[in-house]
Amino acid sequence: MEFNVNFLDKDLQLQLYKALLKPRLIEEKMLLLLRQGKISKWFSGIGQEAIAVGVTMALNAKEYILPMHRNLGVFTTREIPLYRLFAQWQGKASGFTKGRDRSFHFGTQEYKIIGMISHLGPQLGVADGIALASRLNHKKEVTAVFTGEGGTSEGDFHEALNIASVWQLPVLFCVENNGYGLSTPTNEQYNCEHIADRGKGYGMESHIIDGNNIIEVYTKVSDIAKSVRELPRPVLIEFKTFRMRGHEEASGTKYVPQALMDEWAMKDPVENYERFLKDTGILNEELIVSIKAEFSDEITHNLQVAFEEDEIVSGLTNELNDVFQNFDYQEFNAKSIIKEIRFIDAVSEGLKQSMQQHDNLIIMGQDIAEYGGVFKITEGFVEAFGKDRVRNTPICESAIIETAMGLSIAGMKSVVELQFADFVSSGFNPVVNYLAKSHYRWGQVADVVLRMPCGAGVGAGPFHSQTNEAWFTKTPGLKVVYPAFPYDAKGLLNNAINDPNPVLFFEHKGLYRTIRQDVPADYYTIPFGKASAIKTGMHVSIISYGAAIHWALEILDKHPEIEADLIDLRTLCPLDTEAIYNSVKKTGRVIILQEDSLFGGIASDISALIAEHCFESLDAPVKRVASLDTPIPFNKALEAQYLAKSRFETALLELIDY
Repeated sequence: MEFNVNFLDKDLQLQLYKALLKPRLIEEKMLLLLRQGKISKWFSGIGQEAIAVGVTMALNAKEYILPMHRNLGVFTTREIPLYRLFAQWQGKASGFTKGRDRSFHFGTQEYKIIGMISHLGPQLGVADGIALASRLNHKKEVTAVFTGEGGTSEGDFHEALNIASVWQLPVLFCVENNGYGLSTPTNEQYNCEHIADRGKGYGMESHIIDGNNIIEVYTKVSDIAKSVRELPRPVLIEFKTFRMRGHEEASGTKYVPQALMDEWAMKDPVENYERFLKDTGILNEELIVSIKAEFSDEITHNLQVAFEEDEIVSGLTNELNDVFQNFDYQEFNAKSIIKEIRFIDAVSEGLKQSMQQHDNLIIMGQDIAEYGGVFKITEGFVEAFGKDRVRNTPICESAIIETAMGLSIAGMKSVVELQFADFVSSGFNPVVNYLAKSHYRWGQVADVVLRMPCGAGVGAGPFHSQTNEAWFTKTPGLKVVYPAFPYDAKGLLNNAINDPNPVLFFEHKGLYRTIRQDVPADYYTIPFGKASAIKTGMHVSIISYGAAIHWALEILDKHPEIEADLIDLRTLCPLDTEAIYNSVKKTGRVIILQEDSLFGGIASDISALIAEHCFESLDAPVKRVASLDTPIPFNKALEAQYLAKSRFETALLELIDY
């Protein structure tokens, strides 16, 4: 192995050695503790340390790095106190996730490190978002994100590279090609000679670097990073390396030919560099012993601190309170004239006034710029705010949602328009596993609003008509909003954008141009978790939301003899249980109406809550009315049969007569 140290002074060469040695010594200690049963799991990076160390040394301390579970050298090179890392691996409070996650599944703004989740791919799109924030804020910074050769098979990899290339984002995509994705060799992962070749397909610069050569990694990445800071663009870097231990220790390496293990053992990054420094007189045996002893003492001391720390005492209040970032609702009251506008106009007004309210708010979505979106909600926004803030995206829901998460990490807000709520399925993983869990796991807000045009009644068929709120009300960490009127749509959208937590904002397409209402012209907000009483009465409680509220109003207009409490929930998470219980205790009868299919919908949970908390007040069984448990059909007659609207009147009258 050749080390070209031209222009590197001796102090830096020695610093690189220490940075390379430290994670190796920690790993050796962790493997011993694993065998002793003192830690639960370990993903070894032995043989790959030069990549994590070299990349981290090449970046500035303020530049973000998004590592993987084999990149211990990123954390040690950024000089995170070892007792905190050890506490993290033991599930102690002084770690980074309060015992809620393990390994390197955490982030820390203090050290500008954003750890992975087990799904591997999402951090690539998150890096896009962080880099986008750097560009928009005119910072000459790069973002480095790691993945393995196995991770390049995931769709997130391709989506993230495509976005970074189209938007010329300063991201270093660092692929550690270590030969195996768990036990699957590279010839079963991809069918090209080099992963770096894929850069051509995205119009992206790419490089191949010897990942076991600390000097080559450091010098080449330093040069690339310096160039990217001056000329922002993405770069794909393939590091050729090898994993000398199992994917994790329990999996072993029996699937690897011994000859291959022997070949790569000769390329050990620590031993080869140490030998080189001894040959050049920078190191000697005495100094090596001294350095190792110093690290050994540091490791032993910090382990003792972590072992002596008390176990976490579980507290329900802390657990529940950490699901969401605390948000002190700020009320903005409308003071201007009132005008009658459509539902769609209310959404557009709220979005536009929020853009004026928040200089750091970015809107992203397919066809939302010059075209104004398929529903024309953002028409004229490019002229008002410019293309930096109103961004057309490629068709890649997953990576765009991840990009929004990256913007949040970098201190910006975003609204992502899913062209249709149905299409969120292509971005499901980052919604339920990244946005929803980040604050609970390590205190990072996901300041993201996903706009979800949804609903049936327009003959759009199975892929454009779903009302899929139940996919997300089940997921702790997400707020779900579903207005039925223009006034609520505008005020709730403004509040959703103010809220630092992830919000799914459902907008029923069938209401866009059919419902009109008097709405204040200026900026105002409506708090979450407060239902609206549309009608009051003593006979029955009707609980609903979205387009179904208007179905209920039609039937009540047809039956003026029925005096009903009609409650529009407006937000499904948080849910206004107080309004529900008070109404049910007053009327003794309740019917819950939803457009979604019946089984597993929000009506089922509301019904259960009522049974648990209002049973003694009920004069009749709780009634649920919902659409059929089938996909939504295209044909108008079939769609009408599918929808709950066709069955609501009969169910209501039966309940009244019970």
